Amino acid sequence: MVPEIEKILYATDLSQNAAYAFSYADYLAEKLDAKIIILHVVEKMSPDAQITLQTYLDAEDHKKLLAERANHAIERIKKTLKTFCEKELQGDQQIEDRIESIKVCKGYPAEEILKKTVALNCDAIVMGAHEKGSTHTFLGSVAKSVLRRSRHPTFVVPLPRGEIDLSVHD
Repeated sequence: MVPEIEKILYATDLSQNAAYAFSYADYLAEKLDAKIIILHVVEKMSPDAQITLQTYLDAEDHKKLLAERANHAIERIKKTLKTFCEKELQGDQQIEDRIESIKVCKGYPAEEILKKTVALNCDAIVMGAHEKGSTHTFLGSVAKSVLRRSRHPTFVVPLPRGEIDLSVHD
């Protein structure tokens, strides 16, 4: 028997075409009567970047900068959702009922996606993958790592090149 999917983790990198992958998460959630948790991972800085940052910012300013980055990510996600609702759902607000929460964390994206899937009791993962290469399509390194290591059904949506109707800009 196939286990029920009641909660979907939608991982976003906030790229301009990320709403395209979200449309799949929303479709699955609607059909399966599932909830969506939106996750964005702020990638950890390299040790060199951290040392440089510490040279110019004290601990309090560093915390403030990280909080600003998280708030900016949440605002971009909300803007994307609003645009998605306007363009795809003609303002239908039922999508808000399907979204359980928006999470932003710091770490290595593949690791955090896998950890949060378990910690948040998600049953499936939906994420976008960027095409790389000129003649062959390759999964992005994060999508490839998640797909290889996940013990949950994982839907990797190839993101189209260039701008699409769901594209969102800052």
